[in-house]
Amino acid sequence: MLWACILLPQLALDGVLRRHPDPDAPLALVTGPAQRRVLHAVNPAAKAAGLRAGQPLGTAQALCGRFATVEHDPAETDRWHDFLAAWAYRYSSLVCRTMPSALLLEVEASFKLFGPWPRFEAQLRADLAELGFHHRITLAPHPHAARALANVHDGLAVTDAAPLHNALGQLPVERSGLAPDVATALRRMGLRKLRQVLALPRAALGKRIGPDALAHLDRLTGALPAPLQCYQPPDSFESRIELNYDVESSQALLFPLRRLTTDLAAYLAGRDGGVQRFTVVLEHERCADSEITIGLLAPERSPAMLFELARGRLEQARVPAPVRGVRLVARELPPFVPAGRDLFDARPQQAVPWEQLRERLRARLGDDAVHGLAVRADHRPERAWQTEAGRAATAAPVPRPGWLLPQPAPLRDHHLTILAGPERIETGWWDGDVRRDYYLVETSPGQRAWAFRAAGDPAVAGRADGFMLHGWFG
Repeated sequence: MLWACILLPQLALDGVLRRHPDPDAPLALVTGPAQRRVLHAVNPAAKAAGLRAGQPLGTAQALCGRFATVEHDPAETDRWHDFLAAWAYRYSSLVCRTMPSALLLEVEASFKLFGPWPRFEAQLRADLAELGFHHRITLAPHPHAARALANVHDGLAVTDAAPLHNALGQLPVERSGLAPDVATALRRMGLRKLRQVLALPRAALGKRIGPDALAHLDRLTGALPAPLQCYQPPDSFESRIELNYDVESSQALLFPLRRLTTDLAAYLAGRDGGVQRFTVVLEHERCADSEITIGLLAPERSPAMLFELARGRLEQARVPAPVRGVRLVARELPPFVPAGRDLFDARPQQAVPWEQLRERLRARLGDDAVHGLAVRADHRPERAWQTEAGRAATAAPVPRPGWLLPQPAPLRDHHLTILAGPERIETGWWDGDVRRDYYLVETSPGQRAWAFRAAGDPAVAGRADGFMLHGWFG
């Protein structure tokens, strides 16, 4: 087995920056009691202004007069950890998130699906960059070894025992994952590198550092099995963005809406599912929240598609008060089946698949404005069709015209060619008796029409007298 470690060195800060309207402006996460507020993390712009993690808030304000502050919320950081674990579940069925700010993935079983490790690693990095999370990635035969190597390296891939032993031996003692007091004790003994520690006699080393530290070293080298608690994605999705100001325009809500739909798409890809109904909740300060429900006729998970549908419904919604927060909730998550495509698809690149066009029309015009056609159990042409929301057109058992006139009209033509017929239709005694003989005819300009005569009235070749036009064939 090969394990990849994705280290997220600034998980809490990235979770805030990716939803902040101006991530390039100086920003700091603040924590601590009211009497001693300190900076938990700072973005690059704040670091350039002289701010550092661990600084007292008063000192930071003296160094930089204008910078945004956000309260550090460990629960929010934990939710981002869960979100990324759901994303990683797309690439491996064995995902562990028990280590702080890190994800462990068993990746060797996924090489056949995602390609060799360099290509696989590039895909992981591309996804994380798009999601907005800084990261370091390492590969090792053991999960704890991969995690320890990520403390120092980025991009290191070790697949065999001998190179792993050498890579672990070069780690500084304080970066090897040992407890701080154990690492300090080893440094006082003159042991700077992990190879010096591993070279000591095991019995004497165990007496000096204790059984827990010794077990950690065994897990690094693979001598001790390390069972991990694997992650299981939840059956629903919920995410929220809190706005720092009142928003009254739907255009100003597009940025958080795009972030939420992108996160939903990443979550759906991780669990190999789709969404058929989700709700965008607009939170207000002085009145009840507004809910915008987006229903789809078939499961989807394309981020662009989900955003466009949500934007179309948002632009039509009436917002009763300024918005202070946006929440997206999705509970109906059926399996996703990609639409079938021909091997040699002749459509132009700009063409929109029918499924996407249908959903766009429903989002723009409303659910009641787009209908499908279905056959009705009635032989009378004017009653043989019905519109149904969410239904595709169903083929009739016999050819019928695509354009049916609202009312039959006399067919006036100097020369008709009868192509088929008559077809007797005699029904409707319960609500207006109909007895007609229908013909498929071709007019003199070459159009194909559906026309009828009274039942039993024979047609004369070439003459249109007595024919009533009821529809046109395309």
